Amino acid sequence: MNAEAPGDPGRIVLLTASHRVAPGLLSWPAWQTLRAADRVLCGEPRHPQLPYLGEAGVTVEHGVPSAQELVDDCAGGRTVVVLVGGEGNKPLTDGLARLGGSGRTQMPDLELLPGSYDLPGARLLDLVQVMDRIRLACPWSSQQTHQGLAKYAIEEAYELVEAIEDGERDELREELGDVLLQVVFHARIAQEDPDEPFDVDDVAAGLVEKLVHRHPHVFGDESAETPEDVHAHWQRTKAIEKQRDSVTEGVPLGQPGLALAAKLGSRVRGAGLDVALPAGDSVGYELLALALRAERDGTDPEAALRAAARTYRDAILAAEAITRQ
Repeated sequence: MNAEAPGDPGRIVLLTASHRVAPGLLSWPAWQTLRAADRVLCGEPRHPQLPYLGEAGVTVEHGVPSAQELVDDCAGGRTVVVLVGGEGNKPLTDGLARLGGSGRTQMPDLELLPGSYDLPGARLLDLVQVMDRIRLACPWSSQQTHQGLAKYAIEEAYELVEAIEDGERDELREELGDVLLQVVFHARIAQEDPDEPFDVDDVAAGLVEKLVHRHPHVFGDESAETPEDVHAHWQRTKAIEKQRDSVTEGVPLGQPGLALAAKLGSRVRGAGLDVALPAGDSVGYELLALALRAERDGTDPEAALRAAARTYRDAILAAEAITRQ
């Protein structure tokens, strides 16, 4: 049929589906459109949806015609569905755009119909797949161990803190990604342990269980009206989970000194202990007393010192600028 003949020019539907969603889990509008279509075409012989469409009784023809052939096939009010990948079919859409722009062809309605949508967090599936391939194929990554990567976790955590302090959104997003890389990398290495393997799903499952258990005011019957109530819930559930013999258990001694002092002070206060400060005349004991006072007053001494140091850094830069004038 001639595309310029009068009448209903029909409809072209470009149907996309996310590769991160299980094949066959299409939206109801997608299934309705597929069942009502006059033709369903697919240029990818291994498209993941093909077996499921076949089971549902939808006939799919392999190959995609040219833009002009597709327009001609829609004439007379016909609907043609084209299954395309997540990135679309650029040659086809470019050809349809040229035909529409020429003004000489009566164009069918063109619709882009997402058959499935990514859920929040779907790109994490891509991250796991990429990490798996890198671990297997990269000469450097394939040789890394937990011990060898430990220093990078520390570096990335500090760079994340710096990005937060700078307030740069792009930098913050990048540094969060670098921290996430450390988690996924270590989880991938852990899969290979011959005695106690675990993977990123085990890590996520443990975290989900912990979050749900420590938020009974969200997932259970308890109530919390203030941040202080939430903190009390958190501390109670942690105490039950950990069953520590000492308030010092679980406090990493390798963290920065001010943070270590504040954490110990917090544990002591939370346990209601009366512990006298150790006597000493060195600057270390003075800093300890300041850190504990800051923690008691609700100030993070590590963050406070970092902020003061950054101000001092700016003063140094200003002084250097003056000397260069």
